[in-house]
Amino acid sequence: MPQAETSGTGEAHPARLRWWTELPLILLVYASYSAGRLLARGDVSDAVDHGLAILRLEKLLHINAEHPLNRLFTREAWLGVPADFWYASLHYLVTPAILVWVFRRRAEHYRAARTWLMTSTFIGLIGFTLLPTCPPRLLSAGHGFVDSMAQYSSYGWWGGEASAPRGLGGMTNQYAAMPSLHVGWALWCGVMLWRHGRTRWAKAVAVGYPLLTALVVMGTANHYFLDAVAGVAVMGVGLVSARPLMGAVDAVSARLRARSAPVTVAPQTTGSPIVSAGCQTSTGERIPRQRISRTGPGAEPGASPADAGDGATAATR
Repeated sequence: MPQAETSGTGEAHPARLRWWTELPLILLVYASYSAGRLLARGDVSDAVDHGLAILRLEKLLHINAEHPLNRLFTREAWLGVPADFWYASLHYLVTPAILVWVFRRRAEHYRAARTWLMTSTFIGLIGFTLLPTCPPRLLSAGHGFVDSMAQYSSYGWWGGEASAPRGLGGMTNQYAAMPSLHVGWALWCGVMLWRHGRTRWAKAVAVGYPLLTALVVMGTANHYFLDAVAGVAVMGVGLVSARPLMGAVDAVSARLRARSAPVTVAPQTTGSPIVSAGCQTSTGERIPRQRISRTGPGAEPGASPADAGDGATAATR
């Protein structure tokens, strides 16, 4: 379990991360992701216009790779069916699995990894809200796309209207195509495996998983090529923003701890009489050969009764 973590400033963070505090945070982010996709539906006509604009731009630049991939996946079931399972499953399984692995095995890197993923996800939600986009599979048939998920829906648990389980397609936002967080999250997983994996298999999966995911989202007609590019860009912005965000959180936490810390009052000490430079006596202590008198006229402060008697005798002599 994580003992300590590195803050955004490179210093050791004193807080110990516990799974029972991290799990609600992860669930909150995922709930926000799902709710954001659901609520930011936008206008259907606007979403279609945005999708067609992306498609026209890709054709102009000759980068519309989704067309040949979609034809291949819908023609060859041995490719299309695994691709649909890939799209409907791994996005929700591999990402949390990698997050748990980093938490347990690479604890010193967990906080930065988690912050990067969460920051990028929230940036993606902003994209869904500001730019609702119709995916290729929902365009009219004249644009040359076939809905792979609908074609092979009898092979899996998803319905014909979305990658959600049958009957729950209406609870998803099918116009949240830009950016592709399928590609973005897969890229995050690949970077984590490349950085912290120690075997050749881990390095191979680190490269292959995001690349295959990009092919899958285009071949199943769920995303345009530029959706995948936007997903990579979102992860880049999230990576750059993660370190300053952690530094800001650490600064706020330090201020809150300083304000809530109990004020310690230094104990008050009773002054001891100074008998010479830098020397003090404790209460009741006598200095040898110090002349002390009882009380009365001419008596020296702190004089003892015996010395007072000697003084009186001397006065009568």
